[in-house]
Amino acid sequence: MKRNNDFRARAHPAYWAFLVHRISGLALAVFLPLHFWLLGQAIHGEAALDGILGFTDRTAFRFGEWGLVVLLALHLMGGVRLLLIEFLPWSGLRKNWIAGALGFGVAAGLAFALALIS
Repeated sequence: MKRNNDFRARAHPAYWAFLVHRISGLALAVFLPLHFWLLGQAIHGEAALDGILGFTDRTAFRFGEWGLVVLLALHLMGGVRLLLIEFLPWSGLRKNWIAGALGFGVAAGLAFALALIS
């Protein structure tokens, strides 16, 4: 039996906040092994690390760094939002927490993009 409210629940801002928090966490979990592998190149000597760092000095990697900062900011603020909702006596829809988390993520991404340009 199909429910009629499935699509209404997915249109709710809290569902999208959950989805952004979950996807950013998964993307960060995929990034970490790659990051540790890159750092592990330093064990093989200076030349190996310089080779990898030279490879990462490209526009695609700069864009990836920007995306990483945005993911970190969104995941951080999504987690803070959940902690505040869980432990503080709030009631209502809490759309302000969702907007604040999204705004912080966008602001962090813009600040990092400006740092890359200058």
